[in-house]
Amino acid sequence: MPAPLSVPSDQVRIALGDRSYDIRIGTGLLAAADTWQGLPAAASALIVTNTTVGPLYAARLRASLLPHYKAVFEVVLPDGEAHKDWPTLNLIFDALLRHGCDRKTVLFALGGGVVGDMTGFAAASYMRGVPFVQVPTTLLAQVDSSVGGKTAINHPLGKNMIGAFYQPERVVCDLDTLATLPARELSAGLAEVIKYGPIYDMDFLAWIEANIERLLRREPDALAHAVRRSCEIKAEVVGQDEREAGLRAILNFGHTFGHAIESGLGYGEWLHGEAVGCGMVMALQLSRRLRLVDAAFADRVTRLIERAGLPTVGPALGADRYLELMRVDKKAEGGQIRFIVIESPGQAGLRSAADDVVRGVLADCTR
Repeated sequence: MPAPLSVPSDQVRIALGDRSYDIRIGTGLLAAADTWQGLPAAASALIVTNTTVGPLYAARLRASLLPHYKAVFEVVLPDGEAHKDWPTLNLIFDALLRHGCDRKTVLFALGGGVVGDMTGFAAASYMRGVPFVQVPTTLLAQVDSSVGGKTAINHPLGKNMIGAFYQPERVVCDLDTLATLPARELSAGLAEVIKYGPIYDMDFLAWIEANIERLLRREPDALAHAVRRSCEIKAEVVGQDEREAGLRAILNFGHTFGHAIESGLGYGEWLHGEAVGCGMVMALQLSRRLRLVDAAFADRVTRLIERAGLPTVGPALGADRYLELMRVDKKAEGGQIRFIVIESPGQAGLRSAADDVVRGVLADCTR
């Protein structure tokens, strides 16, 4: 396993040549003047937020940006995965055009994964590309969705099926924003923290097991370490495989099953992290059925997922429906579903599995 990147403790570098950028991690970053220095010069900026996060943090961000831009505009989107769609995306384009924003305008995504994904997609598309900055305010977004340049919206037939790879200029993870996060959202974020252990770093998995209660209590030093190590791992993986040609696919552990749950129930019924947590349980059981890991390891990670307050039993959509939804997954090829499985503790890979094997997993893991 590669060693952690050699950078200051409050900063992680995504090394992608001329698309490289920093992830800044700490407290008080929204109000700190140097947080916003060194970004592309522009006359205007647009803050993209939602109805939940905007009232909490938009004014603070706007005050910090005003010394750097002649005009700082704001667009407030409806909150929730159900609104990660074309009509909501168009609200961003409407604001950009209404304010006469040019191709140097910088977009700031202030919110969770939905806001970040849609802002990034809007930035990739507006005038064929404008700069943007990720300002994630949820644990899930800080440890996963804000990092790596994946941007997208959902389609009724599949999650994140319309999008682009487009890297931000910077990611700013202000840990203070996690204080206002609902408990359910915190648990959802822990799913994406937990996944890094079985796919990449067993020492980190052991640390999470020892500190899960501290994370649930939001102890600052525990949250800081969890965010930093998660970002380090993602940086190492994305730096080797920006566009998911191989290694980066391991970051989707639990997501094939999880996306089927989200799509099958209707976007927003389960939080993304809840679906991923349950999806990891299913992927662990698939790994066991493929004789890659033993029952003890699958049970160990499942217990941790449960301790994090996440569901470990999936909804009874029916095996046929699960299989239908998973065939729309981006990793599927020629109609054949491919899953991220644990090949050995701390190492993941991409495998196909026969439908009857998957049906067995679903029989064990749904009700």
